[in-house]
Amino acid sequence: MTQDQQGRHQGPGRRTLLAGAALGAGATVLGLPGVANATESGAAPVRKLPVPAVIGHRGASGYRPEHTFGSYQLALDLGADVIEQDLVPTKDGHLVCRHEPEIGGTTNVADHPEFAGRKTTKTIDGIATTGWFTEDFTLAELKTLRAVERLPSVRQRNTIYDGRWEIPTFEEVLKWADEQGRKRGKAVWLHSETKHPTYFRSLGLGLEEPLTKLLRKYGRHTKGAPQFLESFESSSLQRLGRLGVAAPKIFLLDVATSRPYDFVAAGDPRTVADLVTPAGLKWIASFAQGIGPTLLLIIPRDADGKLTTPTTLVPDAHSAGLVLHPYTMRNENQFLPAEYRTGTDPNAYGDPFGAFQVYFATGIDGIFSDNADTALLARQDFVNGA
Repeated sequence: MTQDQQGRHQGPGRRTLLAGAALGAGATVLGLPGVANATESGAAPVRKLPVPAVIGHRGASGYRPEHTFGSYQLALDLGADVIEQDLVPTKDGHLVCRHEPEIGGTTNVADHPEFAGRKTTKTIDGIATTGWFTEDFTLAELKTLRAVERLPSVRQRNTIYDGRWEIPTFEEVLKWADEQGRKRGKAVWLHSETKHPTYFRSLGLGLEEPLTKLLRKYGRHTKGAPQFLESFESSSLQRLGRLGVAAPKIFLLDVATSRPYDFVAAGDPRTVADLVTPAGLKWIASFAQGIGPTLLLIIPRDADGKLTTPTTLVPDAHSAGLVLHPYTMRNENQFLPAEYRTGTDPNAYGDPFGAFQVYFATGIDGIFSDNADTALLARQDFVNGA
């Protein structure tokens, strides 16, 4: 039996059991499509997530400027199982949704002469970056700005929405999720990332304390909450745990040679390659319920950009009781494995459906995608054996 056939033969049912085991008492978090809802006391019915779950990466960022309500709403309307937010702080301590603290590429701040003097260069996680940064603005000032497409040369069609939406706060997203949940009769799942937590803590703008306060306010801090918390820094997830946040935590992992920045700051010599060993995964399972690896850790690519043999990360993580939410699938050629590209235009769509089938066959429990509708159709093909 080939690996692709084996993945299809096992089907989502086996992975559902693995996912449920990973979340322990919160096993209602993941389940097969169509399984009956679980209900928490005093809460709306919580829909069990299909496996593999489709996570709207920054919303529907393939179609709308990322981290806007236009992007979040479209992802939800397209059918994404979970909606992702990246969280960074303002000068006055509010959490807002931006991919990075630098906002020159995602807002129209450069068009505001009153903020010209705030353009500066900062070193974040060892990398010098020039632009405007959320921590230098109050929330009221950020609310005068409007979001723009981050990749205008790749997603030219998205630029027609430039200026339409403001920067949302995380509390506004929580209110929106509650409202949408009531309208739909099922909870709206969120996947929320603490960005550069070591850097922000050094500025006196720790992310975990205000995040915990908001999660408690909206009932998303418990083990059974429709809420994933993610970070590239294990210390951030551990801090959330010490603060009493029991919602499922996902440790994000970059390429094998990289080191999480909190490791760099603490002098911890381990790399991601050390963390994806059985011993490393056992350590991760002591504070998290899952990992969010780059897809390159699931199936590496050769020098030509083609997929090679899958690693043992999926079965190893499952053996450690962890779910896997790898990132990120996009439809454009330049982001796809070489054998799934079509034509020579890097910005044209390739064959993401084919790539999805290979990734799904490895047994992953979810996947981040900029194009939720594509991912959902691909999952339907996979489940139906198409």
